[in-house]
Amino acid sequence: MRDRKDLGLTSDCSNCFALCCVGLAFTASADFAISKDVGTPCPNLRQDFRCGIHQQLRPKGFQGCTVYDCFGAGQKVSQVTFGARDWRQAPETAASMFAVLPVMRQLHELLWYLAEALTLPAAKPVHREVADLLTRTEDLTRQSPEQLLALDVAAHRQQVNTVLLRTSELVRSGVRGKRKDRRGADLIGARLRGADLRGANLRGAYLIGADLSGADLRLADLIGADLRDTAVPGADLSAAIFLTQSQVNAARGDSATRLPPTLTRPAHW
Repeated sequence: MRDRKDLGLTSDCSNCFALCCVGLAFTASADFAISKDVGTPCPNLRQDFRCGIHQQLRPKGFQGCTVYDCFGAGQKVSQVTFGARDWRQAPETAASMFAVLPVMRQLHELLWYLAEALTLPAAKPVHREVADLLTRTEDLTRQSPEQLLALDVAAHRQQVNTVLLRTSELVRSGVRGKRKDRRGADLIGARLRGADLRGANLRGAYLIGADLSGADLRLADLIGADLRDTAVPGADLSAAIFLTQSQVNAARGDSATRLPPTLTRPAHW
C-alpha cells in the first residue's frame, strides 16, 4: 500500500523552486502584508529560492504563508514535470510552470485523501476502487505540462469525491447514535466548546472563528472544512478523517490538542 511519504505528498521546499512564492498571487490582508501578481517573486524571496523571513513570517504579516501547504506539488512540478529546470535559468518555462502548480496541487490533494482512505479499515468495501483511483491520479501527475493544463480536473475530482463520500459514510457509520450532518453549514463564530461531534459530517463547513475547544471530533469528516482561526485547544482531532496540514495550520490549538499521527503540530501553537 502506497503511503503519503512514498507518494511525495509532504512539502519539500528544498527541492522546489519557490513556486508558491512566485506563481501565486497575494492580496494585502490579514494574511499577507503586501499584494503581488502571479509570476512576480515575493520581495522576501532570496536567490537560493529560500524565504528571507521564514522565521518571522507571522510577525512580518505573512500569516498566509504559514498556513499554505502544496501537498508536495511544488517539488513534483519542479523536479519531475520540468525536469529540475528552474524558472530563473529557463525563463521560457516560467509561465507554464506557474500555471501547472495549482493543477498539480489539486491532484496531490486528491492523492492525500485517497491514501488516507486506504488506511481506514471500515472503508475496506471500497478499497479496490480507491486504489484504482489513486493509481490513475498518480499517473495524471506524471503527464507533460501541456497535458496537465488541458486536464479537466473538476471532472476527475468529482469521480474521486464520489468514492470519498462512500468512504466517509462507511467510516462514520461506526459511531453509535444520531450523527450530526452539518455539511456546508455556516458555523462561523459558532460556540461549540466541548461539543460531541464524533462521526459528524462537516464536509465544506464554514468554521471560521468557531470555538471548538475541548470538542470531540473523532471520525468526523472534515474534508474541505474552513478552519481559519478556529479555536481547537484541547480538542480531539486524533481520528478525524480527511484532515489536512493546511487546515491544522489555519486553526488555533495548543499542546493539549490531539492530532492524527500523520500531521504536525504547528510551531505557532
